[in-house]
Amino acid sequence: MFTGLVETVGTVGGAVKEPLGMLFTILAPPWPALEVGSSVSVSGVCHTVLESRAGQFTARSMDETLRRTTLGSLAPGSRVNLERSLRMGAEIGGHLVAGHVDGVGRLTRLEASPTETRAELELPEDLARYVAPKGSICVDGVSLTVGEVAGRRASVYLIPHTLAVTVASDYREGSEVNLEVDLIARYVARLMEYKG
Repeated sequence: MFTGLVETVGTVGGAVKEPLGMLFTILAPPWPALEVGSSVSVSGVCHTVLESRAGQFTARSMDETLRRTTLGSLAPGSRVNLERSLRMGAEIGGHLVAGHVDGVGRLTRLEASPTETRAELELPEDLARYVAPKGSICVDGVSLTVGEVAGRRASVYLIPHTLAVTVASDYREGSEVNLEVDLIARYVARLMEYKG
């Protein structure tokens, strides 16, 4: 479980294709060695640490993950948002995020102003019903508040701090992003449709 508050931006140091997926080496200079078996969100996707030493760790993405997220396009030098898993008793500053990406969205419009950047997202059709104004959405591992919603389009607002400490500064119109809808919205929708 994560909060959607990115701790640092890492860099892909290596991406080795394997029969069933990809083995990534992620460089995260400010981090100490991580415990093998611990969970890390890599641009919103939960991964298990396989090996680690100070400033880097390795994790594997299976083919299914590569198909359903943007991770299949990662290459050495790609920047990724990183967050270690939530510890019991820690402050939850964002919202509860599982690290289970629901789909890939596309940024259709970016409007910058001195105080914020408004980013318009095109949502996959099957996810649009879970996104509501003033609700939460996780974009590439970043907890964001939803602004306006119209059909399959939703807007989020990126403050200068978010642009400075995440990969959001790399976004361009047309960029694809990993999306995880709010857990509560997903469960409410399931309860409403369940006929027992």
